[in-house]
Amino acid sequence: ALRDIGQTMRNAPYEILPVFAQQSVRENARTGRTPQQVLDDARRAVESAGWDRPWGADADHLKTPDDLKPFVQAGYTFYTVDPSAYVDNAADTDPLPVLREKAREQNWDEIAALYLSGGGPEVGTFEPEALLRALIKYGRAIQHTVNMYRRLCELAPDGFDFEVSVDETDAPTTPLEHYFIASELTRAGVRFTSLALRLIGRFEKGVDYIGDLAALDAELAQHAAVTAHFGTYKISLHSASDKLSVYPLIVKHWGPRFHIKTAGTSYLEALRTLAVTSPALFERIWALALERYEADRATYHVSADPKRVPAGLPLPALLDDFHARQILHVTFGSALAAFGPEIRAELLRNADVYFAHLREHFRRHLELLFP
Repeated sequence: ALRDIGQTMRNAPYEILPVFAQQSVRENARTGRTPQQVLDDARRAVESAGWDRPWGADADHLKTPDDLKPFVQAGYTFYTVDPSAYVDNAADTDPLPVLREKAREQNWDEIAALYLSGGGPEVGTFEPEALLRALIKYGRAIQHTVNMYRRLCELAPDGFDFEVSVDETDAPTTPLEHYFIASELTRAGVRFTSLALRLIGRFEKGVDYIGDLAALDAELAQHAAVTAHFGTYKISLHSASDKLSVYPLIVKHWGPRFHIKTAGTSYLEALRTLAVTSPALFERIWALALERYEADRATYHVSADPKRVPAGLPLPALLDDFHARQILHVTFGSALAAFGPEIRAELLRNADVYFAHLREHFRRHLELLFP
């Protein structure tokens, strides 16, 4: 499958720099793999497919300095830091007296002098209250990111790509907040390759975008103005698997300068294969998914309701149902823990079927991203 997909990427009108190894600390914990195992598996696949161009390995959603070392030792090239634990989501609604009290721990005077002077990008200028909320909401997260970056510079002095992810917050990142985050990271000397934002609407696992595409289009235009203002980093879209309605908007506003994370639903294509070649195994996986869904969904933004899965859906049509897709998607760790050897053996026996599903899956993505 990679051999065929690789040819499509070679023929794209822009250079595509693929990241073939990409797992988060959370995903490694659920699959029982180490960073080294993930990288080694990807390397074997790349070599067997004859891919002879550069490719990357992304250590995803790193939250603490202790998360860094195993990925550095394995030889990863791309590091995505997730400072969401340090985002103060209450800052969006806190009364002003509460904000002012919180600001005592921040460098408010310096920030006010920098951002209330009337300058700024095309998306507008800060009013004092909006700037105060942005500082309280993101100030500690920015400092944590700076600390992670500096630690990574010590561990990997030969260089790396660095992504900052603020997409897992309660409220969307406004264009002015985007500007503030990028500006503060730049001021601190952080050389970041890409930035993932919390956009309006819902980017849930395993399904297309949920929301008003016209409103998203207008919002993306403002975010694109911010990235153009700096000109040093790409926008990154997380949980981007199957967000087919959004891809034309990404291309419209950023051209070829974007980073798309779209690995997750490859697992669903593996299950689609099992639904065809081994329905009995698939039914056991589905029963476990229903059992584990409430617990496993806790760390994901999903809205599937098991009660809304239509009764009697035939296989493999179940894989096209919104609710079933999300239930199966977020319970991957439980399924692999219970049935991993059986799943792998069945996919190896029916590799041609699996590869055909993967080819079609990635074709749909690539054709929209590189029209």
